[in-house]
Amino acid sequence: MSSYSSREIHLTSRPDGLPVAENFSMVERTVVPEADDVVVQNIYMSVDPAMRPPLTNGATKLDEPMASSAIGKVIQSSNSEFPEGAYVRHRLGFREISCVKADQLEPITTDGESLTTHLHVLGMTGLTAYGGLLVTGALQDGENVFVSAAAGAVGSVVGQIAKIKGCRVVGSCGSDDKVKHLIDDLGFDHAFNYKTSSISKELHVGLPKGIDVYFENVGGAHLDAACGQMRPLGRIPVCGMISGYNNKGARSEGVTTLSNMIYNRVTMKGFVVYEFADKQEQFLRDMRTWIADGKMKYSETIMQGIEQAPEALIGLFEGKNTGKMLVQLAQE
Repeated sequence: MSSYSSREIHLTSRPDGLPVAENFSMVERTVVPEADDVVVQNIYMSVDPAMRPPLTNGATKLDEPMASSAIGKVIQSSNSEFPEGAYVRHRLGFREISCVKADQLEPITTDGESLTTHLHVLGMTGLTAYGGLLVTGALQDGENVFVSAAAGAVGSVVGQIAKIKGCRVVGSCGSDDKVKHLIDDLGFDHAFNYKTSSISKELHVGLPKGIDVYFENVGGAHLDAACGQMRPLGRIPVCGMISGYNNKGARSEGVTTLSNMIYNRVTMKGFVVYEFADKQEQFLRDMRTWIADGKMKYSETIMQGIEQAPEALIGLFEGKNTGKMLVQLAQE
């Protein structure tokens, strides 16, 4: 078996608050695959907000290569299911070369779309949005929808699916440029910069009849404002609470309006993307149709080189991405 030189990113100290570059190191090592390994040259890798709590709680080990979703090309294999030259998706990102067991690989077949889309709109974040809104959120046509972190990889897809379903959609985001993007490019009915606006007041403006579905990505003040304006039998699918991820214990600020859930009979339910595995084929059919019809648009923020991976992750919490944040590790 051949050996390969690979650079990889290790967590070397646990962040206290917002991660900093000094919490990470880049390590170059020689990778020697085992006989049954499929060797993958990683091309693109993903960074996601959910990676933040494990940096502190110990789930991400120190002085070992980190992990994330990645897409690459098979460069060495004795497995007929994953021949050399095939594109695959796996969970061993944060490194240039991955040695992966076959049962950890997923084949990627493109239908004229970019490889990168299989790490967002046609990948995990897209399925998260699709299942979280339509299954957990039980969205009905024509309802009133509020999406927090609406310019991100998940939120932007949620808002567009809701528009496809004839809903009135309001989104929050962290800059005036993103507000413009949500309204002008993605077709949101109303959007606002939560850093310079009152969330509650903006929700009254954008959804004067209240909220049927609040797709929760942020927590804290967003959840507090949304709970106070939920309609009877409203639903709150909880995807994430990014506002608290840099706090001790990943705790977001308190919510004072949960009593509104009682008489309005509001349901709040957390979910994870793996619940929607049985929806994968329908999800891909729907999403590809919507993209082809111009009803689903996407944005990517792509940083170049493995050395930029820590900065890409940190940048998620500084609002440096519009749409999906990716790192390109090699040329296609």
